[in-house]
Amino acid sequence: MKVAVKNFENKEVGQVDLADAIFGIEVKQDILQRMVHYQLNKRRAGTHKTKGVSEVSGTGKKPWKQKGTGRARFSTLRAPQFKGGAIIFGPVVRSHATDLPKKTRALALKMALAVKAKEGKLIVLDSSKMKEAKTKTVAAAFEKLGFSNALIVDANDFDMNFALSARNIPNIDVLPSDGANVYDILRRDTLVLTQEAVKELTERLGKKEGEKPAAKKEKKAA
Repeated sequence: MKVAVKNFENKEVGQVDLADAIFGIEVKQDILQRMVHYQLNKRRAGTHKTKGVSEVSGTGKKPWKQKGTGRARFSTLRAPQFKGGAIIFGPVVRSHATDLPKKTRALALKMALAVKAKEGKLIVLDSSKMKEAKTKTVAAAFEKLGFSNALIVDANDFDMNFALSARNIPNIDVLPSDGANVYDILRRDTLVLTQEAVKELTERLGKKEGEKPAAKKEKKAA
């Protein structure tokens, strides 16, 4: 799959060949849904907490005698039916993270990239390097390129001037290729990749399943 490479002036400066095994695979909505669910669950803090009977401060004195009053039997005023009492079966501190196989996560990222490619909402930039950090310059470039809601994925050693310039623009996110993820790709209308990002993503996702690094050769004894 060949895609035009553009510069900040929205002029075509070349072409890049996108791997069909990554940008051209069949998209399955259930895989994307599972991945988004996985990401959102993982980011939940899980710090909500209510106090049980043993944690509520208050007297331990029995409110009235066990029998002979005609009233229900109670052992403590810290019970949930009293004002200021405990909460029964309330939330506790816990992790909301769910499991998802590593291969499924990698497949979901490929599908998210493929979605943008098939919808024609994938733009490839030749470079994102800037001489100085200036939001006005970057905003004008984005206007020429024709997008206002986008995720820009750059190389891992991205240009800091560009990142500083783009971070103040609403609905624009900038991430290194290692940080590219399904949720951020899908939540923005347009996906913008630099040539270096395309190369790094292809290397990252193009490895064969189960591929292991080559074993080091043992030195022969003299």
